Amino acid sequence: MWIAALAAVASLVVFLGGLRLMRSGLEAMAEGRLPALLHKLARTPTRGILTGAVVTALVQSSAAVTAVTVGLVAAASLSFRDALGIVLGANVGSTITPLILTLDLWRLAVPCLVVGLVLLALRRPRLHPPGMALLGFACIFIALQSLTRALHPLTTTQWFADNLAAAGRNPIWAMAVGCLASAVVQSSTATTVVTMALVENGAVPLVSGIAMVLGANVGTCFTSVIAAIGQPRAAGQVALAHVLLNAAGVLLFLPFIAPYSEWMTWLSPHPKQQIADAHSIFNIICTLAVWPAIGSFARLVERLLPEQSRT
Repeated sequence: MWIAALAAVASLVVFLGGLRLMRSGLEAMAEGRLPALLHKLARTPTRGILTGAVVTALVQSSAAVTAVTVGLVAAASLSFRDALGIVLGANVGSTITPLILTLDLWRLAVPCLVVGLVLLALRRPRLHPPGMALLGFACIFIALQSLTRALHPLTTTQWFADNLAAAGRNPIWAMAVGCLASAVVQSSTATTVVTMALVENGAVPLVSGIAMVLGANVGTCFTSVIAAIGQPRAAGQVALAHVLLNAAGVLLFLPFIAPYSEWMTWLSPHPKQQIADAHSIFNIICTLAVWPAIGSFARLVERLLPEQSRT
């Protein structure tokens, strides 16, 4: 049991390291153009949503994109209302990695690992970022496969089974676990991937797995809240909007989580795919629901957290 637990922890560490490595490589390839790109393209809510989705899919971190957005608003380079579109789009873009990891990518992961190591070994500055990105991607996929195998023996232990069963009986508790895990590791993607492995092993029922993923969407707001501390009120409005969007979506979905889970089984027979689909569809529905009323939502946030009056 202890060997399996250590293997699971090691796999998770490699996954997080791979995610950070790939993100760093992609950001380095952009050469610091991310803030300028967000500022230039997010001129309307629709363009902001598309920009947030695409940039998050490329950078592989909705938390990073949201934090940069908070920084742009704090610097008065981007208005609060323009930033809302980016936040909505970032939620959609964060679903790409779990969807990709449901595919059989062994034929792609191994060449990426080899090419990434070769590019890093050449020690040429221009080749270093793509080498990091390729190596990070390979580590993510390999770590996910290792995590799935490492968790299987743990699910047969009584302690593990009892605790997961408790979460399985209470979707609200499962949601809280997902929220806390995402806040701690600062990655809803990592929480979603671990949940995919747990559901695939039968350790967690699908309903609770989906609840964990929904909770992870709330936990990832922690980054934007931290980024807004000590910043101008407009930056705080972006963070508040992020929290309200994700928390309200989760609360609205909670009463329908059982039929929603049944729908996922109809879409796919594979547990990993079911979790990835639930994550993607939830974020897409929430974004589309707010999109037409983004002006009204902005006014609500401005009322809840008004600009400080100057004396």
